[in-house]
Amino acid sequence: MEKIIEDETGSFYSYLSQGCRLCQKGAKMVLFVTGLCPKSCFYCPLSDERRGKDLIFANERAVKNDEDLLKEAELMDALGTGITGGEPLLKTERVLHYIRMLKASFGEEHHIHLYTSLAPGRQILEKLTEAGLDEIRFHPPQECWEYLKNSPYAAALQNAKELGIEAGIEIPSLEGVEKVADFAEEMGVFLNLNELEFSDNNSVALLKKGFCLESDTSNAATGSCKSAGKATSICRKTHFCSSTYKDAVQLRNRFKRIAKNTARGFDEITEDGTLVYGVIEGGDQDLAEETLQSMEIPAELFEIKDGKIEVAWWVLEELKEGIKEELEPSGSRLLIIERYPFEDGLLVELIPL
Repeated sequence: MEKIIEDETGSFYSYLSQGCRLCQKGAKMVLFVTGLCPKSCFYCPLSDERRGKDLIFANERAVKNDEDLLKEAELMDALGTGITGGEPLLKTERVLHYIRMLKASFGEEHHIHLYTSLAPGRQILEKLTEAGLDEIRFHPPQECWEYLKNSPYAAALQNAKELGIEAGIEIPSLEGVEKVADFAEEMGVFLNLNELEFSDNNSVALLKKGFCLESDTSNAATGSCKSAGKATSICRKTHFCSSTYKDAVQLRNRFKRIAKNTARGFDEITEDGTLVYGVIEGGDQDLAEETLQSMEIPAELFEIKDGKIEVAWWVLEELKEGIKEELEPSGSRLLIIERYPFEDGLLVELIPL
């Protein structure tokens, strides 16, 4: 049996593909190529914003053109890209275009992996290989798990291996995963198991099937981790990714990479990779600017925007009484904001001063 390595988040593995190694570093850009999908997996967590819609996102950035995609990759110093959906292979030509473009822009070493719930024929796999795909992860629906050895997934995995693409299976950790583990071991491929999570869009379906939350502080489903444990004794190349790990490690590391490249001189980058800064909003903006200048606040510690001034939070905190005395009569508000490190990133916390 291979050595099992476990971390403090509950994840464990005997093998990590290159795609997973880069994800651990937060160095993989997530390229969502379409929300269209022919499957209807009960556990699908896809949001209403994306489900069933032919939209493209690079991380959280909506992609309208190639430049949007390349800019996002540059902002996070991406060492690779994970292509997902929906079902990416419903838009094969789009996928091929992006693989070629990313390889041309960032070099052959830019690692690209693809998720698919389909079992593409050799011709499509050859096109993916020629474009530069490095790794493929098949997602057979749960109803197929008992019959994988006699399913199209067996041929797809074998063809991918013969073509030099690192191949594996990635599924949620549910009861019956040991059957998939047995198949993966026989095929000589890796098996990635994701802890089953409750989301806004799958919670009703999960509850109907008898799943419940592991705790009041977790989105993980009870029993998912235990199911994964059964697979590790069967498949020598297994990786269980916990719900906590995705949030606490992968996402945080990706945020840190983006924040490093997007933070202004006065933004504070937190341990979670979020940005903290102060805001003077509303009221007389000209007066606000004059007030900061009269207090001899260096120009590099604030930025004037439409309807507000963003400023180093510690400047606002230290001088708030004097600033409020000058600006509150005109209707200005003083705030400290924490948000995700993207343009118009999600607001994490807002503290009025």
